[in-house]
Amino acid sequence: MGSCKHQEHDQPQEPKCLWIHGPIIVGAGPSGLAAAASLSHNRIPSLILEKSDCIASLWHYRTYDRLKLHLPKHFCELPLMGFPQNFPKYPSKDQFISYMESYASHFSIQPRFNQTVLAAEFDSVSRFWRVSTQDTQYISRWLIVATGENAEPVIPEILGIERFTRTVVHTSMYKSGSEFKNQRVLVVGCGNSGMEVSLDLCRQNAIPHMVVRNT
Repeated sequence: MGSCKHQEHDQPQEPKCLWIHGPIIVGAGPSGLAAAASLSHNRIPSLILEKSDCIASLWHYRTYDRLKLHLPKHFCELPLMGFPQNFPKYPSKDQFISYMESYASHFSIQPRFNQTVLAAEFDSVSRFWRVSTQDTQYISRWLIVATGENAEPVIPEILGIERFTRTVVHTSMYKSGSEFKNQRVLVVGCGNSGMEVSLDLCRQNAIPHMVVRNT
């Protein structure tokens, strides 16, 4: 990783510019870490840019307490390093996070945290990618986008919801059913999250009701 000069380098407000000797990877989740590890295994350097302050930020900040993998662990392990043998068939949220952290440590992956990618442009003349964050422009010949399919919650517009005076929470913000003890709760959707949240509510002595849009 080296530095490069801006054409208007006399202006102190200009973001610094860094040349990356390998691919730039956007996102320090499972896919980003897997890409970095696979590159490292082939002696190719890379740099991960992560907008949050940790790896696997969705698992840290947008998952409920009782979350477990919905598939057996051997279907979810990252390349070149499996789950610890003492982990259960369906690892918990905390176990998966610890696995991710051990994975990053094992492959000496050190993302640049708090780097929100604002733009990524390919310069057809120089044939380089210019990736801009809030304070730095990174330049590389290669770009890997590993931002995930669940990075942003999908919150539908519900007619009349503004007149509902009780709590409305998306599963990305739901943590535990303990705050709904002895209350009736409507769960919209019966996917993995809807089913697991309903179970969590039952175990916390809440009274869940589920509604789905088809049969």
